[in-house]
Parts: sequence; C-alpha cells; structure tokens
Amino acid sequence: MTIEEAQKTVDTWIQTTGVRYFNELTNMAMLTEEVGEVARIIARQYGEQSFKASDRDKVLADELADVLFVVICLANQTGVNLTEALQRNLEKKTLRDADRHQQNEKLR
Repeated sequence: MTIEEAQKTVDTWIQTTGVRYFNELTNMAMLTEEVGEVARIIARQYGEQSFKASDRDKVLADELADVLFVVICLANQTGVNLTEALQRNLEKKTLRDADRHQQNEKLR
C-alpha cells in the first residue's frame, strides 16, 4: 500500500466505520497517547525496564500502526499530502545533512 492509498483507505474507514474524524486537538492527544505506548514497549523490550503483566501482550507493530493511523488522520483532516510532504522532507534532509552523518564519529 502506498502512502496515498493509506490516506484514502483511512479516510474511507473514518467515513464509514468511524462516522467522522475526531477534531485535531483530540487526535493530537491520541497521537501523544499512542507514541507513549510505543515508548513503553521500547523501554521494556530494548531498554532496562522490566515488563509488567499488563504489558506482556503489547505488540510493537500494532502500536506503531496506531501511531501511523492517527498521523494519517491528522494529515487527512488538515489537507496534508503525506507523499509530497515526505518527499520534500527527504530532500531537505539530504541537502542539510549531505556530509553531516558521514563525518559523525559517533556513527562509526
């Protein structure tokens, strides 16, 4: 699925199953919540925290998909074409960081 297809698929889901988009502020709060769930899994799976019983069934892929879903919702409701935005962002990073990462001793 392309990013454009994902935006259309989420929009169709929202219009049929979800009834309507939550407002932007609600979606921003939801995004923060979902990112927190990703952080919790990362801290336990790759960091030094131990899993709680309530965390054991959490799947990183599912939580990352929740983050992506809310990002797509925000993009859709604010008129952002994520394909174009990502292309522009990569161009910006390429110009800005052309030599920066190659010269970073910390990455070797």
